[in-house]
Amino acid sequence: MNPNKKRLRRTMMFLNAQKPGLIKDPYIYKPDSIMLDLEDAVAEKEKDSARFSLFHALKEINYRGIECIVRINGLDSDLWEEDIRCAVAGGADGIRIPKTETAEDVKKVEKAVEEAEKEFGVEPGKVLIMAALESAKGVLNALDICKASDRLFGIALSGGDYTKDLQTHITGTGVELMGARQHMIIAARAAGVQCFDTVYTDLDDMEGFIKDVETIHLMGFDGKSIINPRQIAPVHKIYTPSQKEIIFAQKVVKEIDEKKALGIGVFTVDGKMIDIAFYDGAKRTIELAKASGVLKEEC
Repeated sequence: MNPNKKRLRRTMMFLNAQKPGLIKDPYIYKPDSIMLDLEDAVAEKEKDSARFSLFHALKEINYRGIECIVRINGLDSDLWEEDIRCAVAGGADGIRIPKTETAEDVKKVEKAVEEAEKEFGVEPGKVLIMAALESAKGVLNALDICKASDRLFGIALSGGDYTKDLQTHITGTGVELMGARQHMIIAARAAGVQCFDTVYTDLDDMEGFIKDVETIHLMGFDGKSIINPRQIAPVHKIYTPSQKEIIFAQKVVKEIDEKKALGIGVFTVDGKMIDIAFYDGAKRTIELAKASGVLKEEC
């Protein structure tokens, strides 16, 4: 399995791939991933120039370990295959499929990525895939989409298009998104992939943004799509474990490692019954703590 499939992705910042001023140095803000957008952010007549800008950015800019995902144009267009060739040739880490509605959409992109890797001499399996669910049909098919490809690392909700499909709108309360969010996180966890929430577009409402992130964090989402560097720090803060959570996670990992060697499957930590099922969650807590800078790497 590609080791990057499970990497930390608390923040995924959208950037217009056509604008050099935006894509030349986003690493200074330290998002976990950047989303170089060839779709909605780029006017129809500018698609070729956006690809040109994207290719050279991927080739020439050192993004300092930040994951680079490319959002391609829709599969109902005549643009997406060339988008994939450009992204793979440039060295993108992943492809985001917009408006995904079926497992077949994922398989179609998977095939194109495989062909591009061969064409440009890229290590097989290097380029991952994520799927954006933007319609009622896409949300209902979430589990099939999650299981469609070994390359697929996660799914993401696109709230604007989804609410239009529901014949409603974004209210700021989250009520209109609750069903999709719950369904998607359940599907993602059942399939063993990640799940990401939609953008929050009101940059002047930081209080509302923070409440929104707190909600999706409690629901189990791995991270949130963002549109401005100002949104990075609040997300990372909310996803930073408390000292109590870190200490407990370290104890759980230590105890499971020791007890497993002794053939003991169930035991207690701080009065709580623990078994191997707690291991991955505890490891994730530790990784979040390290990424947030509250725990040293050697710990």
